[in-house]
Amino acid sequence: MSIPDRDSRDEAARYWRTSICDISPGKIAFRGYPIQELIGAVSFPAMIWLMLRGELPTADQARLLEAALVASVDHGPQAPSIAISRMAVSCGLPLNGAMASALNTLDDVHGGAGEQALGLYLDILARMDTGGALQVATASAIDTWIATHGKYLPGFGHRFHPVDPRSGKLLALVDEMVGKGVVSGRIAMAARAVESAMAERKGKLIPMNIDGATAVIYGELGFPPPLSRGVFCLSRAVGILAHAWEQSSRGERNKGPMPRSFPFLYEGSDLRAISDQMTISD
Repeated sequence: MSIPDRDSRDEAARYWRTSICDISPGKIAFRGYPIQELIGAVSFPAMIWLMLRGELPTADQARLLEAALVASVDHGPQAPSIAISRMAVSCGLPLNGAMASALNTLDDVHGGAGEQALGLYLDILARMDTGGALQVATASAIDTWIATHGKYLPGFGHRFHPVDPRSGKLLALVDEMVGKGVVSGRIAMAARAVESAMAERKGKLIPMNIDGATAVIYGELGFPPPLSRGVFCLSRAVGILAHAWEQSSRGERNKGPMPRSFPFLYEGSDLRAISDQMTISD
């Protein structure tokens, strides 16, 4: 077999070019940092930041990112992604298969609200940057969202919690970091403006939920909306793995979404014979 010439090797190297990792025999470096210097010195949230952003975060930036990661790890078996991980294990999938099945459900409806909320906040700030006052920019951004996507605003209200117990703590941490000059507070301002505008429109408070609060953190830290969903998936993967592992020890087979003793409701035709629909040709 002939050895490719230098031009061919250079072309192949450019095909998968990357600024993330540099690997050669005896060498592993991420964003220029040798792995042996990162091990034991850098937290996992800081490593996530380094891989995605290219530089190491400050201690306060890593702390704020870690708070969002911790807050989103799990929401119980009623969360579709968690339920799917458990069902997948009971059907014989290994842990990695169960995790993949579960993560694939984190799309626009289940898992996408944080990305969408951050997009809404950024829309408000963009309208303000062109001269709109906060209340006017918020109202117009909300109207645009509703006209495009429907009446439910991402990041606000919760089907289970009257007040999401995670949001207050996260927003308090954001306020602390604003006070220290770590983040600007502009995303938090936009999020709270949405909450106030919706309370005025509805006549009652619709509190910010975990998706809205983590979107504030990701936005304040400079993550674009698509990455905010990606980082949420990293967080929720922890809960998915924990539930899949727990389920694997139970020896249950083929678990469905409901216990077998709970019947589903059939709404189709009554029993009928196929001959009722047939005609006999001459």
